[in-house]
Amino acid sequence: MYPALQNDSFLKACWRQATDHTPVWLMRQAGRYLPEYRATRAKAGSFMGLATNVDYATEVTLQPLDRYPLDAAILFSDILTVPDAMGLGLSFALGEGPKFEKVVRDEAAVNALHVPDMGKLKYVFDAVTSIRKALKGRVPLIGFSGSPWTLACYMVEGGGSDDYRHVKTLMYSRPDLMHQLLATNADAVALYLNTQILAGAQAVMVFDSWGGVLADGAFQHFSLAYTKRVLSQLIKEHEGVKIPSIVFTKGGGIWLDEMKDLDCQALGLDWTVNLGKARKAVGGSVGGPGKALQGNLDPNVLFAPPEQIEVQVKAVLDQFGTPHIDPHQTGPTQIFNLGHGISQFTPVEHVTALVQTVHDHSRAQRKSAAQAG
Repeated sequence: MYPALQNDSFLKACWRQATDHTPVWLMRQAGRYLPEYRATRAKAGSFMGLATNVDYATEVTLQPLDRYPLDAAILFSDILTVPDAMGLGLSFALGEGPKFEKVVRDEAAVNALHVPDMGKLKYVFDAVTSIRKALKGRVPLIGFSGSPWTLACYMVEGGGSDDYRHVKTLMYSRPDLMHQLLATNADAVALYLNTQILAGAQAVMVFDSWGGVLADGAFQHFSLAYTKRVLSQLIKEHEGVKIPSIVFTKGGGIWLDEMKDLDCQALGLDWTVNLGKARKAVGGSVGGPGKALQGNLDPNVLFAPPEQIEVQVKAVLDQFGTPHIDPHQTGPTQIFNLGHGISQFTPVEHVTALVQTVHDHSRAQRKSAAQAG
């Protein structure tokens, strides 16, 4: 149904296989920092008008790939499509964050939640198929969802939050209701990701954007346990091809040791984590098990001049160290990314410097390792 993949470096790195360069993609790479994205969004009239229109969603997913030699595409959508399909009424005002018409803060509201009919999210799956066709095998397509905990934060707060007062009040005062909400979310997220895989996604990512706001102990019970519930239900192979999964917990670096046994292939890291230490802790050794690591440049580096971006990108690659180069064995690998989403104010030419430096310096790293070996 789809042309053969021309650049599989991202998928190989997910599976800890040797690649000739470190693959790079960026969280929120299709987004407001691109003038072409802003033009398409203006045509669509609203964020949801953009996300629910298959042609527009396809167009904006491909825009960064037409500008930069990135190694993966990520579906253009939003993590809050699932609670929207649960009937909470999602909206986005220009320049503002997401808002829900209904909030989930009591027993009646939690009891009213159910895993949504995936037909309500058909626009997402149609976009996945459309994007996969439009890519013509250039690079793999990543599907994604928010984690059960992160979705719960938005559902209880009614939008973004600075203090997570409502969601933590519910969690501490009625843990039974929070567990019920998270179980529903986990089963919905698993079904949502599986349906993306069936529609053509070649990898999937779980964004636990707010896992790091939890106390130690609470993170394990209310976030990690439900991320595990999602992963346990995921399709591992589709049409004879294995589907890797990535888990990114912003602020989760302190729990890496507990995340190393997750049933996923890669762990995303924010910029507070030392990549060399993370590699030793969870990256594994050549021939042994381990996790691929994704990250983790501070997005604000991209406001520095290009020559400083080059310095910082090299520092991230050097901190991870040379990925293994043995084509016959698995071993430690890195997928270069930011430590969180790219800022809408990022100068577009600065991203050029980032991508070029990742490719050039990571090739030089491997060449040096081959000569030394």
